[in-house]
Amino acid sequence: MIDLSGKKRVVIKVGTSNIAYKTGNLNIRRMEKLVKVISDIRNSGREVILVTSGAIGVGMGRLNLSVRPADTPTKQACAAVGQSELMNIYDKEFSKYNRTVAQILMTRDVISNKERRENAKNTFERLLEMNVIPIINANDTISLENLDFDENDTLSAMVAKLIEADLLIIFTDVDGLYDKNPSEPGAKLIPIVEKITDEMIYAAKGKGSELSSGGMLAKLEAAVIAKEENIPAVILNGERLEILYDLFENNAVCTIFI
Repeated sequence: MIDLSGKKRVVIKVGTSNIAYKTGNLNIRRMEKLVKVISDIRNSGREVILVTSGAIGVGMGRLNLSVRPADTPTKQACAAVGQSELMNIYDKEFSKYNRTVAQILMTRDVISNKERRENAKNTFERLLEMNVIPIINANDTISLENLDFDENDTLSAMVAKLIEADLLIIFTDVDGLYDKNPSEPGAKLIPIVEKITDEMIYAAKGKGSELSSGGMLAKLEAAVIAKEENIPAVILNGERLEILYDLFENNAVCTIFI
């Protein structure tokens, strides 16, 4: 078993399916639980950076759109509406536990440009020194499709790399990586992955939930990015958010990439 109990600087990524209903409206109960658990983990002495999806999905709910838009302007309009709603909820919920949050919207040039990357890193470091929880999302309102982050899974791995995190945690709607589609009979969870194989990539292909844009393949790509910096990555089910406690006690049902 891999010991994760001593990991201090942690990047946690939540997807749209973890915090919103299929309608696009926020799952308030799930959001409240997420904030409570993260606040408690922060109280234990760990530094937490939250990468959140959901802006487009929440924007769809606010704009009464039942189907995820296909054109870029409408998606960006949904993101603009949804991002403010998303941060409003996070700010309100974290304040219940005397936690201050900061919003950081990123595009790929923040990572690729040396000066911007250094500025971003310095900002993260100072926020963490000030006991602030950074909440990060891709800047979908102005980002260019296929030029910026394909998925927030990728963004979370790049953030972990940027700030030299000790651990990357990616929530999804299954227990981890399976040897085949988890909906198929006989599918088995792979608890520890030392090397990502072609078979794993094949089994991971397929889209995520209706509101999300990615799936398990994007999470494998994130694990590869983290692996390049010797950062262990974990994929686990966000249905029961208290699983984070189990994870740091080395008891969680999940997949760990080492």
